[in-house]
Amino acid sequence: MPLPKDLDPYANPRAFYGAELRRLREAAGLSQNELGERAFCSGTYIGLFEAAERRPQVDLSQRFDELLGSGEHLQRLSQLARQSRVAEYFADAAELETRAASICEYAPMLVPGVLQTREYARAVTRASQRLASEETVEDQVAARMERAEILLRDAPPRFWAILHEAALRVPVGGSDIMSAQLTRLIEAARAHPHVIIQVLPFAAGTHPFMNTMVSLMSFADAPPAVYTEGAYSGQLTEEPRLVADVQAAYDLARAMALSPEASQAMFVSAAKEHATHGNRP
Repeated sequence: MPLPKDLDPYANPRAFYGAELRRLREAAGLSQNELGERAFCSGTYIGLFEAAERRPQVDLSQRFDELLGSGEHLQRLSQLARQSRVAEYFADAAELETRAASICEYAPMLVPGVLQTREYARAVTRASQRLASEETVEDQVAARMERAEILLRDAPPRFWAILHEAALRVPVGGSDIMSAQLTRLIEAARAHPHVIIQVLPFAAGTHPFMNTMVSLMSFADAPPAVYTEGAYSGQLTEEPRLVADVQAAYDLARAMALSPEASQAMFVSAAKEHATHGNRP
């Protein structure tokens, strides 16, 4: 994928990184495929960096510098280009999320980020970052709300979410916020045919993922990827065998979950329970 002619290399650090990578590659007389072969990645991957469609990786940038004789130039640029409004461990996955044709998530305790209300997102962020300033919290909440816009695009990804029942019961932010959040899930599934939400009930017992958040992403022009997350850490991989294993486990979890219709009924019931609890004297 060549660098688009209308891409301004000075528009942002990522565009500058892409322009510099292309300049150095062409100066070395290498095609995207040739550089990819030497760096142990695909030529398409090189093209995505040059087109500023993927965040550069520090370790891969080091390999580029070695192959292209550019000292630490690309490594340093990659540090600037990797700046993100979301947590560093999630940033690469957040970028892929915007390009995915389909996203399949499993959420053990929290509602997936793209389905969260602003108040719920604020409660989650504040709980995990109790010492952060209000400005930091609000910036992260705003970034999460921007992520939700992928569901409103003209060609949105197919979004399939499985929530463990625990995510419906824990009163994040209080009863009123939880009731509104569950109502949001009901509305999202009804309003968007590309959004399917299921509940994995307590009665299902043990299952493949237990306490691990999982996001499987597929693409029209790239191999699938899987992102897993725990407390304050996350991992993104495109290794085919691992992705296949996670996909098989997700299919099993999907089979163990309630149907979308039964899940909707549970959302309605849980929302009423939280609302009733919040109105008690």
